[in-house]
Amino acid sequence: MVKNGKKILIINTGGTFNKIYNQLNGNLEIYKKNKSIEEILIASKIKDVRVDGIIYKDSLDITSKDRDKLIKYINNSEYKKILIIHGTDTMNNTALHLAHKIKDKQIVLTGAMIPFSIDPIEGTSNLMMGYGFLKNCKKNNIYISMHGFVKKYNKIKKNRNLGLFECQ
Repeated sequence: MVKNGKKILIINTGGTFNKIYNQLNGNLEIYKKNKSIEEILIASKIKDVRVDGIIYKDSLDITSKDRDKLIKYINNSEYKKILIIHGTDTMNNTALHLAHKIKDKQIVLTGAMIPFSIDPIEGTSNLMMGYGFLKNCKKNNIYISMHGFVKKYNKIKKNRNLGLFECQ
């Protein structure tokens, strides 16, 4: 158990999951808060997690420096079970980067291809799959939770033609 009974750390890095419609300019923009995640946790009556936001970017804008910041944040954390909300376009790149630098934690990356603010089903499903997997996970590794699958990061990839993640 870590910090007031919170067993899992959720790190929010942004991505489509967190996008909201800006009525002033007509763009979808990353919301720089954890509101969507917190709504899911409240509705699901989940209380054993801590939520921290640290990057808040579209994954296409995430740099090596951002990934190093994420690694440092994770390595400095006492949490062993970590769920990362991440954009789907470069989720596999970040997972690979983490796999080279972190060996002693159970980490699941998840996200959504449709913003939670537009349709909450996909984001909720992916987050809950990742959460449930971490609750029962015993093996340190990096995993991805998307579209009904939770697999080791190098066994699942985004199929851009179909618009979904598939096992390899």
